[in-house]
Amino acid sequence: MILENPLARNRGLFKRKLWTPARVSAAAKSEALQLLILTQFFPPDFAATGQLIEELSVQLGRQGVDVSVFTGQPGYAYAKDNAPDVERKENVWVKRSRVSQMFANRIRGKAINGLLYTVRAIMHLSRNSKRYQVVLVTTAPPFLSVIAYFASIFFNLPYDCLLYDLYPDIAVELGVVKANHPIAKFWRSLNRKIWRRSSGIIVLSESMKGRIVDHCPQVLEEISVIHSWSDDQKITPIEKENNWFAREHNLVDPFVVLYSGNMGRCHDVDTLLDAACCLKDESILFVCIGGGAKRDKLMQSVSDKGLKNFRFLPYQERSVLPYSLTSGDVSLVSIADGMESLVAPSKLYPAMAIGRPIAAICPSTSYLGPLLQAAGGGRAFANGESKALAEYILYLSKNQDEVDSIGASGRQYMQANFTPVRIASQYLDVLRRSSMHHNNE
Repeated sequence: MILENPLARNRGLFKRKLWTPARVSAAAKSEALQLLILTQFFPPDFAATGQLIEELSVQLGRQGVDVSVFTGQPGYAYAKDNAPDVERKENVWVKRSRVSQMFANRIRGKAINGLLYTVRAIMHLSRNSKRYQVVLVTTAPPFLSVIAYFASIFFNLPYDCLLYDLYPDIAVELGVVKANHPIAKFWRSLNRKIWRRSSGIIVLSESMKGRIVDHCPQVLEEISVIHSWSDDQKITPIEKENNWFAREHNLVDPFVVLYSGNMGRCHDVDTLLDAACCLKDESILFVCIGGGAKRDKLMQSVSDKGLKNFRFLPYQERSVLPYSLTSGDVSLVSIADGMESLVAPSKLYPAMAIGRPIAAICPSTSYLGPLLQAAGGGRAFANGESKALAEYILYLSKNQDEVDSIGASGRQYMQANFTPVRIASQYLDVLRRSSMHHNNE
């Protein structure tokens, strides 16, 4: 339900009624954990991190947490100019910064937008810190945790860090800045201060945990490894013959290898391209849905090589995802070489939910290989193993029974381990521990 913003009529009413996180009894409110989530991206923005945070916040609300989200206006990808300043999603209150999004598709524009959002988040916390018992702060934007650090100092407000990615390490790995550059050294020093003061640190993989411990051994006991998830009630297997999206885009008959999501600097599209070259004479179609820094380069390479087995589609509305994801026969997930301990692809979990085999392109040390092996849901291929990847895709294209069996195993494993209810319970354990530890100090 979207609530009208009466700010122009009565600023006091806005603060007193609309932005009270939940209208519950005083007794219930005193028992509920009062949580603030800080994240720049949140639906209707298409960014995967924002969609995950929405699902997490709703699930935490269902488990008795009084959740408020302070976020920004859509900028990653959105069809309209602005989303409501204030709205309620089930039992979650969402407040959006009024800062506009400028040049959201450019690196410099993203940095400026992130900085402007951060300033607004500081203002929000300075006015509302007493409402919350704990803050969950994401790395979107990367420097957002600095706010939580100072809120802890000035307002005695505990915080947990949710690390989707790790900076400046990613910037160093991508060659944006040298490892010994003063900016990188300062950033690492700041990270250590933030991590040591935090009540808890949540990461998405064991390899990311190892990277953090290498930087700051003192926080080993504070780190929790919690995977991403997928909603197995909303993302379900759909046969292509019964899928309007597959019919609309002529994807029913060809064997489709689907890459859905961001084609960014942390992803490997070269191995994907080389595998497609190996399969150019087969009845196999590669479909890439989404955007990202490497999308245009990949499209240009496909054109230069004269490949006819590629199709590119834009980001899809969230309501379309159950159909776009199931328009493929095999799902692709990729991590660029050197990025295995810095990022964790959230697209893995909905790919498991749709009941299709997964082919992961990643370093041999990535957690994706062991996870897929344990799930029986697909195979991982090292960066550059394009021939082996092509052979696997070709094998699946000729063995539908294997496609069905592998896909079913992956979905079953996801349902046993990576549903919103299960993962939210793990988050709740961390948040409650942080709140209780703070109250006992």
